[in-house]
Amino acid sequence: MTMTVFLEVRLRDDLPATTIESAIRETLAQTRAFTGNESLEVLVDDADATRLVVLERWTTAADHDAYVAWRATPEGKAEALAAILAEPPVTRTFDRTIGL
Repeated sequence: MTMTVFLEVRLRDDLPATTIESAIRETLAQTRAFTGNESLEVLVDDADATRLVVLERWTTAADHDAYVAWRATPEGKAEALAAILAEPPVTRTFDRTIGL
């Protein structure tokens, strides 16, 4: 079953846009390449550009769990992203939908 993940992020406001965009691209390129990642999109809040939502779609919950476990290893640690965050991100996961 497909899993959707919202990663709510608040960025530091004291860094150049190029530093922030580079860190996001570097980190999310690794996410996109991870087995089971179907899509990845970064949404920027219209009212506050320091607030983002990263929208991820995963083939299965197990694929997402494997990704989270990998991010907890030294090889998967997202140091570039951590350096630009103003606060810890909030992760929300969704694996159920309502058909319309």
